[in-house]
Amino acid sequence: MHVFVTGASGYIGGAAAVRLLQEGHTVTGLTRDAATADALARLGVEPVVGDLDDAGTLAEQAGRADAVVNAADSDHRGAAQTLIDALAGSGKPLVHTSGTSIVGVGTSGEADETTFGEDLLDPGSAWEPEHPVRRARVALDRLVLAAADQGVRSTVLCHSLIYGDARGLPRDSVLIAALVRQARAGGVVRHVGTGANVWSTVHLDDVADLYLLALDKASPGLFCFVGNGEASFAAITGAIARRLGLPGPRPWEPGSADDVWHPEFARHALGSNSRVRAVRAREQLGWSPRHRSITDWIAGADLGKAI
Repeated sequence: MHVFVTGASGYIGGAAAVRLLQEGHTVTGLTRDAATADALARLGVEPVVGDLDDAGTLAEQAGRADAVVNAADSDHRGAAQTLIDALAGSGKPLVHTSGTSIVGVGTSGEADETTFGEDLLDPGSAWEPEHPVRRARVALDRLVLAAADQGVRSTVLCHSLIYGDARGLPRDSVLIAALVRQARAGGVVRHVGTGANVWSTVHLDDVADLYLLALDKASPGLFCFVGNGEASFAAITGAIARRLGLPGPRPWEPGSADDVWHPEFARHALGSNSRVRAVRAREQLGWSPRHRSITDWIAGADLGKAI
């Protein structure tokens, strides 16, 4: 196939693009930065310089391709609508990238046993998250899923906390990078509150495998959580402290004097629980993730390489 990938220079899009190339597909990749175009070309990706507000470029590239992976921004509704319009009636695959922060529970670093299944975005479901940013993302996910009614083979992959070395250009997992930056800046590894809050996790290589499966096998309108294992932030930051040889982890409260995180990001990402059950990717697409432990990965990771 010829696949158009938005966010090809990013952490997720880059991994998907490289995996597609490994399987012999042709990849055109959108990047905002002209400076990365040559680097993408060296990977084997045909670069297109533009951004998600450039509707003409998005529509043209989607029309040329056999399939589209939208991995640049989980919250850019205009870009998603442009891609849907460009693919309407074609039967081509559109794989859209979302994240399990949509089901975040709690903000104080305390544990919560709530888990979420994939039926929460099924047709007829009235489920909505409380936070307005999360509601907007869910509305966008529903827009992409509904594109199945317009002749688009649309899929939403809703990723949990992704870890693993970048496979495209050097990039980092958002949450792990935030924890490491704080640790290096303050000299002590921190977590929000007690750090008992838990997130489902998934390795980047397993994520990349799933994009291939979704492009090949997903039925129209399929929503999948993406996770294989889970860990508390106390366990994650403990592994970071050991790897970096720094003190901690120690509790930290948003808004304190040594703040290096935005308080909203600290509360609603680093301090929340996000626990999901990823069933459909396994049962409907044959996904068989190979990695399970984020703390094992941290133990051997070069955390200073790109952060």
